[in-house]
Amino acid sequence: MILDTNALSAFADNIPSAVKAVSTAGLVAIPVVVLGEYRYGIAHSRRARNYEQWLRPFLETCQILEITEETIPWYVGVRSELRHLGRPIPANDVWIAALGRQHGLPVLSRDAHFDRVKGLRRLSW
Repeated sequence: MILDTNALSAFADNIPSAVKAVSTAGLVAIPVVVLGEYRYGIAHSRRARNYEQWLRPFLETCQILEITEETIPWYVGVRSELRHLGRPIPANDVWIAALGRQHGLPVLSRDAHFDRVKGLRRLSW
């Protein structure tokens, strides 16, 4: 499963339902855009040191999903479909959805706007 930023944050904060959802996943993948958003949040947190100490070993257990040239058609498809519906979603979430489609993985997120993306399964906690 792919973790959205809110899922990564909930897991890091040890929220039981998020921990259960992540712990039962066979594969945990983190898009590079999620990692960027999360690290930006860490940089502005009073608990930055604690989060960084937690994050480093956790990332060793995850697959980091990079945006590559192969991701672009997936991105174009998601963004075009949402534009046609007149219901865009935040730019980083388009990339996350594109990676979900590309790799055939569900997205763990509290953001219901992922439900607008055909062929993408959103999980919540």
